[in-house]
Amino acid sequence: MDENTLKRVVRLAQDGKLQTLEEVITLGGSVALQTIRNKHFGSAGDTLLHYASRMGHLDTVEYLIKEVGVDVEVYNNDYKRPLHEAASMSHRDCVSYLLREGAEVDSLKKADWTPLMMACTRSSLAVIQDLLSHKADPALRNKDGWTAFHIACRKGDPLVVGYLLTVAPDIWRTESKTCRTPLHTAAMHGCEEVVRILLERCGYVPDSPDSCGVTPFMDAIRSGHISVARTLREKHQASPTATDLLGAQPLHQAAVTGQQAALRFLVQELDVDVNQRVENTHLTALHYAAKEGHTSTVKTLLELGADLHCRDRKGRSALHMASIGQHARTAEVLLELGLEDSGDCGGTTAQQLAQKPDVVRVFEQCLK
Repeated sequence: MDENTLKRVVRLAQDGKLQTLEEVITLGGSVALQTIRNKHFGSAGDTLLHYASRMGHLDTVEYLIKEVGVDVEVYNNDYKRPLHEAASMSHRDCVSYLLREGAEVDSLKKADWTPLMMACTRSSLAVIQDLLSHKADPALRNKDGWTAFHIACRKGDPLVVGYLLTVAPDIWRTESKTCRTPLHTAAMHGCEEVVRILLERCGYVPDSPDSCGVTPFMDAIRSGHISVARTLREKHQASPTATDLLGAQPLHQAAVTGQQAALRFLVQELDVDVNQRVENTHLTALHYAAKEGHTSTVKTLLELGADLHCRDRKGRSALHMASIGQHARTAEVLLELGLEDSGDCGGTTAQQLAQKPDVVRVFEQCLK
């Protein structure tokens, strides 16, 4: 088969035009049949069976397996099998057929993802049920230590999460290689209904930290998911002042990510001290926001009562941090608000830290 014909059969398989596909292959005779049976296409190394399974064309899948003789376990360059493709796209009829034809239910693609994990990236309860009925193992881990349950909690479908807990009640007892639980995952992605299910049906310890000391509450705060953070506080007694391994609190993490609503929630609703310092460095939320160049967050912190003139252990002000981050607009605002550019403990001024031309110009103009 020439190159144009090969490109054509790929399009036909993707579009599910089975009759035309059969005609083209039949016209090519036994040589075409042999070519199609073993041919991998493109940089991904997909076969026609991968394309048909991904697009959910069951009749084409059946034809390629029964008539062309494509191996149901054929894999591409990422070790994806057709079952991975069908499961990832929620094509239940194709998943069921491939399983009946002997597809390995727990086959591993690159990074050790199973078809069940792929199915959990979507809200496809029926496909998940079919895979589990064929003895898929929900406790298998990928290279990062994630199980299908982690992935389901990230997707956030309460029906899927509830079902997995019903068929495998202890499935929540899992951590990734960085000690992150499914509760961390659901909190980070703002999946409030799933968070509630996990708190009601699982035995998570409040403020359980990952390998960096980050708690689910911190994940919710730094991602701006206020309702999730409130749920963790009210239903799980999560601490709003717990610290990670660097000594940073949710307040500091919210400043780093520029989550102004989260800062207001912490300070105004939970009475967190807006000038709370990191123990070892004496950095405040204002320092962090300035270093990241979050000018609007700097203004919000000041509205909440942040001390404009606070210094860290090295004698650096928020202005120093804005210069370190080379953020011209933030430095300009701090200068306009009256923050003087005096030296740190070593005598270095913020102006001396300016490197980018626009930052240098700000100091030249504001300190005339």
